[in-house]
Amino acid sequence: QVQLVESGGGLVQAGESLTLSCAASGSIFSITRMGWYRQTPGNQRELVARVTSGGLTDYADSVKGRFTITMYYAKNTVYLQMMNLKPEDTAVYYCNAVVSTIVVTGAEFWGQGTQVTVSS
Repeated sequence: QVQLVESGGGLVQAGESLTLSCAASGSIFSITRMGWYRQTPGNQRELVARVTSGGLTDYADSVKGRFTITMYYAKNTVYLQMMNLKPEDTAVYYCNAVVSTIVVTGAEFWGQGTQVTVSS
């Protein structure tokens, strides 16, 4: 089994910065991709940013130029640096990983979620 442990959420004011981290642990053979999604009440979970094992990144248009995703493969950890936060960034942020273990290839796992609240 694979566990994703997130940290770094909290309450900030508009314009401030916050960094989220997510560490993957367990019987991991390789990581294909890690990323962050977010969800607000009544809405579907949406992609924020993701990074592949090859270093390719993908960002939601709403966060381009403000958020940066970084993957440290030696530590199986992904970071999301969020700058110039806006009230509309308020959401529960979920870590996501596509992982291969000795049992399964390309399985998807989710973290428990961390709340980010941006006040105006």
